[in-house]
Amino acid sequence: MRIAIFTETFLPKVDGIVTRLKHTIEQLQRHGDEVLVFCPEGGIKSYHGAKIHGLSAFSLPMYPELKLALPRPEIGQQLAKFQPDLIHVVNPAVLGLAGIFYAKSTKIPLVASYHTHLPKYLQHYGLGMLEGLLWELLKAGHNQAALNLCTSSVMVQELRQQGIDRVDLWQRGVDTETFHPAMATPEMRHYLCQGEPASQLLLYVGRLGAEKEIEQIKPVLAAIPGARLAIVGDGPHRANLESYFADTPTHFVGYLGGEKLAAAYAVADAFIFPSRTETLGLVLLEAMAAGCPVIAARSGGIPDIVTDGHNGYLFDPHDSQGAIIATQQLFANPDDNLKLRHHARTEAERWGWSAATQQLQEYYRQVVRL
Repeated sequence: MRIAIFTETFLPKVDGIVTRLKHTIEQLQRHGDEVLVFCPEGGIKSYHGAKIHGLSAFSLPMYPELKLALPRPEIGQQLAKFQPDLIHVVNPAVLGLAGIFYAKSTKIPLVASYHTHLPKYLQHYGLGMLEGLLWELLKAGHNQAALNLCTSSVMVQELRQQGIDRVDLWQRGVDTETFHPAMATPEMRHYLCQGEPASQLLLYVGRLGAEKEIEQIKPVLAAIPGARLAIVGDGPHRANLESYFADTPTHFVGYLGGEKLAAAYAVADAFIFPSRTETLGLVLLEAMAAGCPVIAARSGGIPDIVTDGHNGYLFDPHDSQGAIIATQQLFANPDDNLKLRHHARTEAERWGWSAATQQLQEYYRQVVRL
């Protein structure tokens, strides 16, 4: 099958959407499909045999890492050459509209997928009054598709409630070979703890944006005597966070990838994730694959991954003491902690990228047959 993917974000950007797309493209190409990707220009011309057609883009003032590429006629020319059997638009916003337009005008089957809970982001950037309007725009775009995919059952239900039709679940996936407890090294533990490896180590990995509510980790850190925090990632909110955590034993690491990121997960004592805006939370699965117990907000798609008291702890994000109590509970009993680590790894092993992509291919075939 020949698949044209339109995505508002791709390499060299680092986030959960890009991670999913990378593994999906690898698996599709490996199984004989051909993929053409339209995305904002990032200097990459191909990825695992898939052609990458980058388009000039501009950065958003409030979020410089996010670049928007405007539709242009060359897209139609490239599609005419490629002759796709199906178009897949990922988080359609601006560039994705071109995918929708060409799919409808040329009668190419269309699939859309929803990965970023943008309406809930607005309140963190002072634009909460636009949430209703954004849902209407999303509904108008997504309802052009023959199938809309979400990465958690909670988001499937929410999109249906918002009036988006033909919604189904695209199962989670994680690289259980890269992210593994055996990747732990004393050097990474020493580095993240800034020379204090005997301390309890809390870890956050992800985008440093206001919507991630990373500030909520500070009282948790204060409540665990001698604990240290490592924040892995970058984003527009980093300077504010560095100022906010300046009086705490917090290490802002920046981006890590590959074996270094895997080692970071594996050496941490707990992965803490206060975000309430996650459609899935891929970093949670990565942490669990590395055997790191998770403490996360009971919100969005997170309860699909974390079973409270079994492979991590969930807390009520509206309870100011919730994350503190959950973290203290995790550290209170070393034997229970070992069980949590084992169960976290066992859960992650259920969700390889191959199975997730095979499910996606079956969705593609169903849509093409319509």
